[in-house]
Amino acid sequence: MTLAPIILADIQSARERIAGKVERTPTVPSLSLSGHLGVPVYLKLEHRQTTGSFKLRGASNAIASLNAEEKARGVVAASTGNHGRALAHSAKLEGIRATICMSRLVPQNKLDEIRRLGAEIRIVGNSQDDAQQEVERLVAEEALVMLPPFDHPDIIAGQGTLGLEIIEQVADAAQVLVPLSGGGLAAGVAAAVKGVSPGTKVIGVSMARGAAMKASLDAGHPVLVEELPTLADSLGGGIGLHNRLTFSMCRDLLDDVILLSEDEIAAGIRHAYEQEREIVEGAGAVGIAAVLAGKVRASGPTVLILSGRNIDMTLHRKVVCGEAVEESAA
Repeated sequence: MTLAPIILADIQSARERIAGKVERTPTVPSLSLSGHLGVPVYLKLEHRQTTGSFKLRGASNAIASLNAEEKARGVVAASTGNHGRALAHSAKLEGIRATICMSRLVPQNKLDEIRRLGAEIRIVGNSQDDAQQEVERLVAEEALVMLPPFDHPDIIAGQGTLGLEIIEQVADAAQVLVPLSGGGLAAGVAAAVKGVSPGTKVIGVSMARGAAMKASLDAGHPVLVEELPTLADSLGGGIGLHNRLTFSMCRDLLDDVILLSEDEIAAGIRHAYEQEREIVEGAGAVGIAAVLAGKVRASGPTVLILSGRNIDMTLHRKVVCGEAVEESAA
């Protein structure tokens, strides 16, 4: 069942709900990328968020929106890592049981951090869809409350608070580049940005290896896509064949979608480290990568969201040193 799309008022309410629970992250100019693109380019440093990614916004809003009975039951979600970490963090603050289901493709460093936060971990199968089946079993058998990583109104509204900050920090933004996976961030940011600044374009950026939302948008409906190893592991996974919100919102609100090769993503990670002095994971580097690859048109002030920093540091070193990208991604 398709739900009514999230609108600006929902995102403004979410911002009030999560005030004091998340960081208002800075947006800073990038001289190197501005010179490359020929227009002012800004970096939204969301990778500096408390749990290392934007996911804390949606998780905090979803947890805060639960009633007492739901909190007593505990929460469960499938995750490629960052949502699980954010949900574990938010649940721990509230004293709520959290169970995170993940596939074997999730990097070990992300598993370790979720365990450190006290959440229970279930490793199931080789894809996000496999992990989701375990979530649904736990909902049916143990009555846990499902808080999915993207296709949920409270999650989308929480992620949208990032878009409000962007327009407040760069009022004349002509375009915003958003990492695109299941669409929770892209849908929320687009709803917020266009709700305040209708003329600003919002462009999704993903990896070419298994971009489920792009394939679904091209098909006109949600489709299954094989989940493949990628440097942008946080962007992996499907959007759900019964997607209720993010597919339609991305279809209606995104102005374009850019796909990147593994080499291009690696270049984005290296540039972030060498030129911007920032450590970001592959998903957090896709906006930079798109600019460097010449896939972004210079239409005016441009904001790139650096969405997360939770990269395995051994992998980061290999990428920065120019070691084999395909080998590192696998």
